[in-house]
Amino acid sequence: MNSSKPLLSLLIIPTGIGCDIGGYAGDAIPCARLLAAASGSLITHPNVMNGASLYWNDQRILYVEGFSIDRFACGEMLLHPVRTQNVGVLLDSGIEAELRQRHMQVIDGCRATLGLNIGPVVTTDSPLQISLKTASSGASGGEVKNLGSLLRAGEKLKDEGATAIAVVTRFPDDSGYKELNAYRQGKGVDLLAGAEAIISHALVRHLYIPCAHAPALSPMAIDNCLDPRAAAEEIGYTFLPCVLVGLSRAPDLIRKATLQATNSFFQSGLLGIDDLGAIVVPKTALGGEAVLACIEKGVPLIVVNNPGVMNVDTKSLGLQSDLDLNSPTRIFYAENYKEAAALLLALREGLAIPSLNRPIQKIDVL
Repeated sequence: MNSSKPLLSLLIIPTGIGCDIGGYAGDAIPCARLLAAASGSLITHPNVMNGASLYWNDQRILYVEGFSIDRFACGEMLLHPVRTQNVGVLLDSGIEAELRQRHMQVIDGCRATLGLNIGPVVTTDSPLQISLKTASSGASGGEVKNLGSLLRAGEKLKDEGATAIAVVTRFPDDSGYKELNAYRQGKGVDLLAGAEAIISHALVRHLYIPCAHAPALSPMAIDNCLDPRAAAEEIGYTFLPCVLVGLSRAPDLIRKATLQATNSFFQSGLLGIDDLGAIVVPKTALGGEAVLACIEKGVPLIVVNNPGVMNVDTKSLGLQSDLDLNSPTRIFYAENYKEAAALLLALREGLAIPSLNRPIQKIDVL
């Protein structure tokens, strides 16, 4: 058993860009578990951990929504690990009665079977009317027509004592047969993911409490050619179970400005960007705000071969491609997440990564 101090690490696999690993229904969970074991403490986001009816609860993994990760990496937000959250549920009034009842049964099931603190449940004052889009890059996106209704329902939940919010909104079923069929066969981008990110980002930005999203969809006809990575989405009636489990222990979100204003900046147990020991990200998806902030702060960067539709790599950013330890950015390349785990373990143990390579260069003499 590893007895060294945990190395707080960040795993990002951007939403809706069709990565081979993490572009489907929780298919990155095994990699997250491996990296959490190697590092001892891992921050990651719902896109990595959400597997519809399937989930994995690991106390070494901090479930943090994407907007919150951006603010954390920019040094504006701190994370406070907690034992439990009181998860309020926000339901779109556009969900049909039978589909709504399926979600209510999931809530009761998670309360009775898993012992989660869930409630209250609030319904929006008007249907949210979600539309889906695809960007020119191939990444998925979308629009929420009645955003104000979403935010008002979120405010009501927070006022009623919810410390985290699970959002369930009605998504269109006819979102493009060719694209959906390609995704189910492991060849496309998740058409829902981009709109899901917009919904959770909007709520977190407005309320500063943990939020995650589960789409409400009619059950699909069985597909005999289904890719295993998409299978988790088709074994139940809803996507809600994984969201409720993830949010049940999501860390509190603490704005640094609030702490400074109340002279409580040195509150114990808080995690900030200065505590981060490494970030792991697909090698062609380096353009996100959190990644750029970590690069600017000199956080060791592990880039992994995990193809998607984006193509922003170290060359695009003009970064050094070697392991010059005098460089403000230390960049390590991994062919897969198994190699990334080994690199995290070496960093955790304080090993000089070049000492593991052959040949070893002679030390420079100034």
